[in-house]
Amino acid sequence: MSFAMNVSKGSLLIAKPFLGDPNFERGVIIMCEHNDQGSFGFVLNQTTDLFLGDVLDETIYQDITLHLGGPVEKNTLHFIHRRPDLITGGSEIMPDVFWGGDFDQVKTLLNLNTLKPEDVRFFIGYSGWSGGQLDEELRQDSWIVSNTNSNFLFSTPPGNFWREILRNMGGEYRSIAHYPIDPRLN
Repeated sequence: MSFAMNVSKGSLLIAKPFLGDPNFERGVIIMCEHNDQGSFGFVLNQTTDLFLGDVLDETIYQDITLHLGGPVEKNTLHFIHRRPDLITGGSEIMPDVFWGGDFDQVKTLLNLNTLKPEDVRFFIGYSGWSGGQLDEELRQDSWIVSNTNSNFLFSTPPGNFWREILRNMGGEYRSIAHYPIDPRLN
């Protein structure tokens, strides 16, 4: 069976506790694309000390935290949202979750307080894999593949995301959720 069948647009990649890559330690990544040419997504649970207004020339009247989407091209800005009724041009990656869209609309809607911060998440950088690379990592058992819904995705605090998604999966995953970050300190 091909591991590529387990990952698709909208899947979540959940880093196993001992993944060994500091870029993804306890990371949860939403996949925006996965095909033979490669894979692309955003880490959902790593925040930065920056706000959206810090990286734009325009004024944004709300303090909206930027997330670190991954180690690739940290000079780029991306967003996902759950308001296709307000933001045109996005690409649906899972039910009620869209990647990108008209960024000028987003800035205006945020400043009008029509678009709420809890309906959009901004990322600097992204996570990317060349063709076959992610499939190889899956064969090495580095990731757990799961799914979620837009409400959980947008309402769960980033610091709790890894643990909560595993707990919600139940069974053996509930046990993994309680692994200490450094077992030697246990």
